[in-house]
Amino acid sequence: MQDSTPFATDRINNFTDAIFAIAITLLILDIKVPATELIDKEGAIGALLSNQTPQLIGLIVSFFVAALFWKAHLALARQITSYDNRLLWLNIWLLFFVVMMPFSTAFYSRNFGYNSAFFFYCVNLALVGFIHYLMTRHVIVKEVLHTKYSELQLRWTRQRALIGPCVFMLSILVAYPSPLMGRITFVLIFVLQAVGDKVVRRKEARAGQ
Repeated sequence: MQDSTPFATDRINNFTDAIFAIAITLLILDIKVPATELIDKEGAIGALLSNQTPQLIGLIVSFFVAALFWKAHLALARQITSYDNRLLWLNIWLLFFVVMMPFSTAFYSRNFGYNSAFFFYCVNLALVGFIHYLMTRHVIVKEVLHTKYSELQLRWTRQRALIGPCVFMLSILVAYPSPLMGRITFVLIFVLQAVGDKVVRRKEARAGQ
């Protein structure tokens, strides 16, 4: 018989933090130490950049995107008093796609000029974001957050969670006519979230006057 008792948060959150930490750490493994003869010829920085620029780009992008997802999960976890079975499984699926990030990053970095590798990478990140969105929706209802926050805040919280997956899917569409633009579209995540946060704060301030 399946136990329907809610799951305590401590072990789940600690496990989630550990998976994020491991996934982020594994990103560095695709960066290889340059051979000594290359360092003698071009210098350490030159040797590193000349052969591994795509890997360095993949590391930087994936590190900050993973950090963004972890920060969002951290904020969401503050609202969770316990995990029911649905929320637990959503968290497990989230971690599955987080664990995939070092692989999809390496696949994309080593095939930097191919859109198919870039699409695979974007789909991986979009799925992390989409699962986080589903978790956010579930937590808002489960924890009855409408009693603690305004409808404006909750609506923006849901919309904010959708920005990441939508931007990554947009990157795929943009990459068809312009591969370079598709690869820098992810910057929109930071821009849209920052602008949205500012707009919501202003509206909240006006409503409080």
